[in-house]
Amino acid sequence: MQKVFKRNLKIISVLILLYLFLVSIKMMGSSFKMFGSGFAERLICSCSNPIVGLFIGILVTSIIQSSSTTTSLVVGFVGGGMLPIGYAIPIIMGANIGTTITNSLVSLSFVTRREDFRRAFSGATMHDFFNLCSVILFLPLELKFHFLQRSALFLTKIFETVGGVRFTSPLKIIIDPIIDLIEHLLKNVIHTPDIACGVIMLSVSVIVMIFSLVYIVKVMRSLIISKTEGFIHKYLFRNDATAFVLALLLTAVVQSSSVTTALVVPLIGAGILTVYRAYPYVLGANLGTTFTALLASLATVTILNGKAVNTIGITAAFAHLMFNICGIVVFYPLRKIPIYFATKLSDLAYRKRRWALVYVLGFFIVIPLVMIFFVK
Repeated sequence: MQKVFKRNLKIISVLILLYLFLVSIKMMGSSFKMFGSGFAERLICSCSNPIVGLFIGILVTSIIQSSSTTTSLVVGFVGGGMLPIGYAIPIIMGANIGTTITNSLVSLSFVTRREDFRRAFSGATMHDFFNLCSVILFLPLELKFHFLQRSALFLTKIFETVGGVRFTSPLKIIIDPIIDLIEHLLKNVIHTPDIACGVIMLSVSVIVMIFSLVYIVKVMRSLIISKTEGFIHKYLFRNDATAFVLALLLTAVVQSSSVTTALVVPLIGAGILTVYRAYPYVLGANLGTTFTALLASLATVTILNGKAVNTIGITAAFAHLMFNICGIVVFYPLRKIPIYFATKLSDLAYRKRRWALVYVLGFFIVIPLVMIFFVK
């Protein structure tokens, strides 16, 4: 009875820590939006060519830490006629890359424990390289043949009678009130300026994230003794299909691939999961994140005399769906390619940990900024 009580107490502790971890990620995204949500919208609308659009997608999503938000903005701008579909598709591709910054930031919390950090960083950047490989392969094909746009237009015709769909994420229901309360206290009670409010929320989110991750790993390792690891492998990650479907459904429900994929980074860092075991889970999250953009596009459609009006937003959402499906079809059997690059990068970061910070800042911020403002 005492062992059962301790095990249950540890499970409850993990759930509480997991909730704090999710709150910290959401709070971090909210704080970044205070720095640049308006900036993100202006940047998307100022897209001048498809290549620049790719880097706008990376930068905007890195700032607001939500590919779902970026793609929903893009869908809205396309539907409103402010952004051509040819520019929207590269932005969506860039959003797929930019959303992985959350995983990298989570992995940096392991930086003081070298072995854990090597595993966590390889698990985080595996998602980066999957999306990067997909963009390298499919962006030139799209610019030349427009195969994503054509297939999206075909799907749009099939679903043109559907519209007005809404869905609320359960994650928002349990987390948003806390974030809203903190914002209300800072802005309306203490009367903190937006920038200062963003800095405070970012600082608190980082502290909470590191605290929750450190103790999640500690408690999870102690639970391994009570065969929790066996439960994870037997049921949640029993095979590629179960891991893929788990992430697909979880991401569709919570409407955030950043949250879904960030959940496995501590498990990889603790040695409970390998990057090969987690890879199909990442692919499922990549597909599940298209659900939010599809809902956003359907909500913008008006049904007039039984026929959909203004369906171009749906086309952008379907282009996102087709891009992710194509990436999975190609790089699921070729998984060794993104995993190889992720492993090599984590080995470099293991030897000289400053390279991890250089990679995050350079790949997600510096290079996109240079490309956006110097490439015409």
